[in-house]
Amino acid sequence: MNAINWKLSYIRIISTQQYSNRSRSSYSMSRIKEISVSDLHRMLRKEDHFELLDIRTPAEIERGVLPNARTLAMHLIPLKLNYFSESPRQIVIYCRTGSRSAQVCRFLNQQGINNVISLRGGVVKWATGGHALDPEPVEVIV
Repeated sequence: MNAINWKLSYIRIISTQQYSNRSRSSYSMSRIKEISVSDLHRMLRKEDHFELLDIRTPAEIERGVLPNARTLAMHLIPLKLNYFSESPRQIVIYCRTGSRSAQVCRFLNQQGINNVISLRGGVVKWATGGHALDPEPVEVIV
């Protein structure tokens, strides 16, 4: 998928979300998998069958990342579809508030990739819940 198609998909996702926010009963929005901060925190202590992926901007990432997170710039996601489709793990995607990660999960689901989960509330909810941030990611995916 080229950059133009990605931008068109991105605009369609935003448009769908705007209509959906007006009246959830009038418009249907594709369902995505989401996880709460408390559930993710519990999973981090017990399990290792998933990975964390931060899609925020470099300036946002400088403020800290979730423990053991990787980063991938949101605009590169259409170029990295194989990364998601070939992963044997569930991938928890997060951003600042959960809006961008939900859009990315919808986009990936539309591409037939269903091993992605959006962190509800994003890093803001994580930090306000008193959970620690690491100073830098374990890997930057380029």
